[in-house]
Amino acid sequence: MCGIVGYIGKKEAYPILIRGLKRLEYRGYDSAGVAWVNPEGELSVYKAKGKVTNLEKRADNTDHRGGTGIAHTRWATHGEPCEENAHPHVSESGRLALVHNGIIENYAVLKQQLQQKGYTFRSETDTEVIVQLIDYFQQTYGLNLADAVRTALQQVVGAYAIAVIDRTEPDCLIAARKSSPLVIGMGDEEYFLASDATPLVEHTHRMVYLQDNEIAILQRGKPLKVVNLQNEVQPTCIKEVDIRIGQLEKGGYEHFMLKEIFEQPDSINDCMRGRVDRSTLQVTLSAVNEHRERLLKAKRFVFVACGTSWHAALIGKQLIESLCRIPVEVEYASEFRYRNPVISAEDVVIALSQSGETADTLAAIELAKEHGAFVYGICNVIGSSIPRNTDTGSYIHVGPEIGVASTKAFTGQVTVLAMLALTLGKAKGSLTEAVYTDMVKALTEIPERIGRILEADGRIKELAQTFRYAHNFLYLGRGFSYPVALEGALKLKEISYIHAEGYPAAEMKHGPIALVDAEMPVVVIATRNAMYEKVVNNIQEIKARKGYIIALVNPNDTLIRGLADACIEIPETNECLEPLLTCIPLQLLAYHIAVCKGKNVDQPRNLAKSVTVE
Repeated sequence: MCGIVGYIGKKEAYPILIRGLKRLEYRGYDSAGVAWVNPEGELSVYKAKGKVTNLEKRADNTDHRGGTGIAHTRWATHGEPCEENAHPHVSESGRLALVHNGIIENYAVLKQQLQQKGYTFRSETDTEVIVQLIDYFQQTYGLNLADAVRTALQQVVGAYAIAVIDRTEPDCLIAARKSSPLVIGMGDEEYFLASDATPLVEHTHRMVYLQDNEIAILQRGKPLKVVNLQNEVQPTCIKEVDIRIGQLEKGGYEHFMLKEIFEQPDSINDCMRGRVDRSTLQVTLSAVNEHRERLLKAKRFVFVACGTSWHAALIGKQLIESLCRIPVEVEYASEFRYRNPVISAEDVVIALSQSGETADTLAAIELAKEHGAFVYGICNVIGSSIPRNTDTGSYIHVGPEIGVASTKAFTGQVTVLAMLALTLGKAKGSLTEAVYTDMVKALTEIPERIGRILEADGRIKELAQTFRYAHNFLYLGRGFSYPVALEGALKLKEISYIHAEGYPAAEMKHGPIALVDAEMPVVVIATRNAMYEKVVNNIQEIKARKGYIIALVNPNDTLIRGLADACIEIPETNECLEPLLTCIPLQLLAYHIAVCKGKNVDQPRNLAKSVTVE
């Protein structure tokens, strides 16, 4: 989850590192730190608890000279958030500074061994073990930095992305990865380093994505060298990354989350661009074209995902089963990888992740591949680990998502899943041409309909004031709306810290109805679909217990308007595509409630954007 930044070149490292940390702060904000080597060969290290701005205050009035440095913003795993546990960690000799993202599983054993050799530890982190281990190999065997890092990593069990500098080798920066992302930006006689591409694009669009068990040797004035743990030179592939700086700025919005909610008409159009022909009403996915036979012969599909992506997968299950008549299962990746699942070569496993780096999802992919399954990846970040580790897949192409609570990535995932279901359904012959073209037409209209919902932002903002002091929420939906209820509840929990539950509306009677009283707001997705009458009955049950009802309704719905305390209007669309519309007001409602409560919606407590550790 943590964010790593590095630089080596002719420029002053410090301002590049600080700007990079601010770009990566969505990956963790428990503490931050920076280290660089000055021209006199001295190592400067500064740390601060909390946000990067605290680090700036600590380090701004210091000597920033030096063109080699590393920095880190932390999401705590081992050891509480405090200055002592903040990265970079410095070796006992004072030569080395190191930053790390990941978890070292055998750190306790290594720590004990190093303590027996006379090493002392200042922090509670697993990371400090790595820097002391590298130091040990340097001091004991006289190794240079690159060889000491390579030797040390042969002893390490776990996940890591690291960057290391040595004050005695100021023209060298070493980076390495295993199961945690790390990207090198290729400049003009300079190198940039980061956990993802977002801090790098203001300097270069030429990127090298490190693979597992690779070590990058970045030397001033020398070509990039990448080796494996056996010191064998590895090929490098430079990729052009198309991210615009404007996508990484708030653009006049108060928060990234609000900007990203309002970007959804455009982001869904971007997702469909080159895939949906609006004139012929045809959908083309290259991954399906290239692997048509394998996908159509699948005995079943199995989704693996976490968090918001898991909710998107629940919608994908209904889309594929409804349109393709292929059985589908949805698994939490974190459970799938540990429960000895029944997977065969006849299965297609579909992995969903915004970042493409979710540790549990990557582990689930590896398990599926071991059982011979065909693996299809759906993610947002180009060049991330999921597309590199799957047989095929589709990017959602919604642009960088900076807000920790996912919004446009969710609708992008659902859009891709709708296109996948339509493409497979047509190829399989389970869809009539009329149904197919009607759905494609409806899909092309989704961005305009989202735009209409966004016009109600002011009304939703006013409504949010009512719930500033609410302690609990209940979200209800049926069919395609049930996963949206789960997602709406999750959004509220993530950014407002209000307890909320999403439930199938009919299941309310089997427990949650006991919670309903005049103090319990209940959000009901009540669009006019096949289960409309059933939902009306559920609303009447809530009203009988004096629950406060916020209903999502279609235009001209007078029945539910007469029952609900507040209504938010949703344009009509095909029932299968309703989640793309109904999720929008729930995103806005969660956002405005959190703002009313004074919460930091872009960086909610205890969370990080990319969960790259177990």
